[in-house]
Amino acid sequence: MTMIEQYGWNTSWQEKINAPGIPGRVTLEHKNLYRVVTENGEWLCSLSGKYRHQHNHTDFPCVGDWVMAEQMPGEEKGIIHQVLPRTSQFSRKTAGETSNIQLIAVNVDYVFLAMSLNHDFNVRRLERYLLAAWDSGSNPVIVLTKKDQCPDIEPYLREVESVAFGVPVYAVSAVTGEGIEELQHQLAGSKTGALLGSSGVGKSSLINALSGSERMTVQDIREDDSKGRHTTTHREMILLPAGGLMIDTPGMREFQLGDYSEGVEAGFSDVEELALACRFRDCGHHDEPGCRVQEALQSGELDAGRYQSYLKLKRELAHMERKSDAAAQKAERNKWKQLTKDYRKRPVKKR
Repeated sequence: MTMIEQYGWNTSWQEKINAPGIPGRVTLEHKNLYRVVTENGEWLCSLSGKYRHQHNHTDFPCVGDWVMAEQMPGEEKGIIHQVLPRTSQFSRKTAGETSNIQLIAVNVDYVFLAMSLNHDFNVRRLERYLLAAWDSGSNPVIVLTKKDQCPDIEPYLREVESVAFGVPVYAVSAVTGEGIEELQHQLAGSKTGALLGSSGVGKSSLINALSGSERMTVQDIREDDSKGRHTTTHREMILLPAGGLMIDTPGMREFQLGDYSEGVEAGFSDVEELALACRFRDCGHHDEPGCRVQEALQSGELDAGRYQSYLKLKRELAHMERKSDAAAQKAERNKWKQLTKDYRKRPVKKR
């Protein structure tokens, strides 16, 4: 197996090439510079001026991207001419009041959603992660960490299974090694995974256990609430000794939604199916006769907390859509204003 085949290269990627250079995969991004693994070695690359001018920031390389790069003569540096079309894209809205989207990882086969078996376990946060995972085009896998510190995992498993229908769930311990081999099997055949979760859930310890070495710095969590400090400060792709790749990401305490309308349908399929069974198509699920959602809430078939989470997510998505439309309209107005100014500044030709 060649170097780039170990990083997931195959004939389907070959068919997407339409730029000069050789293929490589982005393993690290730092301030508009990219570490790219190619068959001819590892290069520190920057974007070509043409590519930067013709594309917006969401088209710029991200960890996991396949690119076409050209080596600079006599240097271990390169120029990126093309980012190959992505098969999956995991993203979130940037913090604050903007509607910009931040790419987390691309071209991943599995999104490993890490939750620790302690005070920091939060099923509502897990719903958000699942929503983004379903919408990304990747397959979600739930990883419950720190099993060695949890005397009874059954209550946690029941909560997870109530919101993650059909999603694989692994309870693991980076200390004892329990469950680590099963995770490695998920990445067999040069598959790519992305590891996501809040600070303190044990992502760095998990990476160390998978790689069989102390690759990542590990910090202790606070004992009173099990919250952790950021250990990983950047996204990085790691080639695992047993095969496969894992993208480690910084902890995300805040996870704001992007446009995940399709993810809602997959992540909340139980609620969506109940809504379809209502007597009236435009049912508001309040006190209308024949409301299947209210019937399920009253009987306990549908958990009230899950339904409130569903409503909250729907409101956030609607808010994001309104903000995106407003931003697009403002950008269009500004464009035409600038065109008008430029036109007025043109010299008048004398006849």
